[in-house]
Amino acid sequence: MEERDFFDEKPEQRTHTLTCPHCGKADEYQLGWLVRRKKAQLGRGADERDRARFAKAQSYMVRRDDLAACKNIRCRKRFDVAGVQSVAFL
Repeated sequence: MEERDFFDEKPEQRTHTLTCPHCGKADEYQLGWLVRRKKAQLGRGADERDRARFAKAQSYMVRRDDLAACKNIRCRKRFDVAGVQSVAFL
């Protein structure tokens, strides 16, 4: 079985406070995350190795957006989202 068989995937939007490195203005930005929640039980056809991997698995989120556009009207430059982790456990 693959790791994807252990989780339910759902995209979500989360709000983060980021600062534009070009103009220095801090603001709230919506970043896209892919949330993978562990299923309640393992499906059929799993062997002992799959059961052991499923027991160790945890729910987690993966950040989908790597860039954000500045909300300052005078700036509007795109910048890298470096202050937020790319993977976070729930």
